[in-house]
Parts: sequence; C-alpha cells; structure tokens
Amino acid sequence: MRFMTDRKRAQGLGASGHGTHHHWQMFVTSVLLCALLPIFIFTFAIGFGGTYEEVLAYYSRPFPAIVTALTLVVGLIHLLGEATEAIEDYIGGRARHLTLIAVNGLCYTLIAAGLFALVKLAL
Repeated sequence: MRFMTDRKRAQGLGASGHGTHHHWQMFVTSVLLCALLPIFIFTFAIGFGGTYEEVLAYYSRPFPAIVTALTLVVGLIHLLGEATEAIEDYIGGRARHLTLIAVNGLCYTLIAAGLFALVKLAL
C-alpha cells in the first residue's frame, strides 16, 4: 500500500521537503552574475586609477554604486550556496555544523562590510 498521494509524487519535493530550491537559487544567481559581472567590470574600470576625490565623485553617482552593491550581494549569496553544497557533500558530523555556521557568518559579514564600505564611499 502506498501512502503517497498523486499530488505528493507530482510535486517532487523529495525527502527533505525542499525540492529544487537550491538548484533554482544557484541557477538564478548564476544568470544574474552573467549579466552583472561584465557591467561591474566595465563600471569598475572607469573608476579605477583616479584620484581619491574622483573615485568618491564616481561612486556618488547611483549607477556605479547600485551595480557594485548588486554584484557584491549576488556574488556572495552564490558563493554561500556553493560552499554550503560542498560542505554538506564532503564534511560530516559536528564539523559540518560548525563549518556551515562559520561560512554563513563569513559570507554575511563580508556582505555587511562591503555594503558599509560602499555606503561610506558613496555618501
């Protein structure tokens, strides 16, 4: 006797109940990075090499600041997802939990520090 309904089989959520959430998150951040990275490289190259005052004036404009912030956040969220997947695959036991906590803390600290530095630069 099967206890799974047709709806449960069709949803394909699997044992964890999360289904393909991680796959879609990685897919979306990958596509966003494919669009953001060339724009970021171009905008960063324009502001690179100027004096301190020129860089301050450049990042005070909204477009370079927004592109830099989006690239920073999306890139680090993508890094967090990939690092989490690698840790879950190759580390077990208590070390897995401690490593996941450390990687989460590191990624979110880098996001906060990067955005803080960008806001200080832009304002």
